[in-house]
Amino acid sequence: MIVVLGSINIDLVVQVPELARPGETVAGDDLKLFPGGKGANQAVAAARAGANVRMVGALGKDGFAGVAMSGLKEAGIDSAAVRTVDRPTGVALISVDRNGQNYITVAPGANFSVEADWLAGNLNAKDHLALQLEIPLTEVSKAISRARSVGAKTCLNAAPAKELAEEAYSGLDFLVVNETEAQMIAARFGMAEAPLEFAKAAHKRWKLAAIVTLGSEGALAFGEVGLIQVKAPDIRAIDTTAAGDTFVGAFLAAIDGGRGMPRALVEGVAAGSLACTKAGAQTSMPVAAEIAALANRMNSI
Repeated sequence: MIVVLGSINIDLVVQVPELARPGETVAGDDLKLFPGGKGANQAVAAARAGANVRMVGALGKDGFAGVAMSGLKEAGIDSAAVRTVDRPTGVALISVDRNGQNYITVAPGANFSVEADWLAGNLNAKDHLALQLEIPLTEVSKAISRARSVGAKTCLNAAPAKELAEEAYSGLDFLVVNETEAQMIAARFGMAEAPLEFAKAAHKRWKLAAIVTLGSEGALAFGEVGLIQVKAPDIRAIDTTAAGDTFVGAFLAAIDGGRGMPRALVEGVAAGSLACTKAGAQTSMPVAAEIAALANRMNSI
């Protein structure tokens, strides 16, 4: 099973002709509401990719909570460990331009009440724990230690980029970052910033599998099996909002399903690419059959 400890939000999305510059007002289309949050997004992506998933997180007592939970329920995710707290449900304000690029502002709200201790009774040795950085960093570090103590494997998507304690990285099995996040981590720890060199350095330093997503170029990974590179298929991007989360969810679903790093990386890239072809976050995420079909075509090229 994949256990996700992370954020649950609603996304308030506006399509705009172009992203606003500082001090500029841009008129957009009608406001749309979607369930979101990096934690919930990755949970839904993994479930749609065929994994059994449990979500551990927090919501407020407001009207946004039901919308935020709707995607988890529709995906059949075990959400018994999602708690209600005395803070507003998390909200992401998202503008998306005609090329699918976006600006995102997040109000964490209830997500900053999430605790690693909530994993008690919800994480076992055979599980894969998925983490992101939209909950307090101290709780992320505690969750990594807890996973290690029970024998579970841990994947951290170090996004949005923040200064996590170095000892936390040493407890990981998988680290997933995009190019910008890789550069920020590399600069902090005096490592090479180029994607491949960063992945090699991260693997050597923290004994983990380091995965760097490369947007329209695909992704690469470096770990015990050496270098794996996957080129992204040609697609027409509509909205890139959930591409990274979809990659992580599908990648972990493949790992949890025992399909190994090479296939997992292909399925992650395939799923992330497919997510870019539809609007929204969770609403854009492909199902297992769609991922497998594209992944098989990618492998045959």
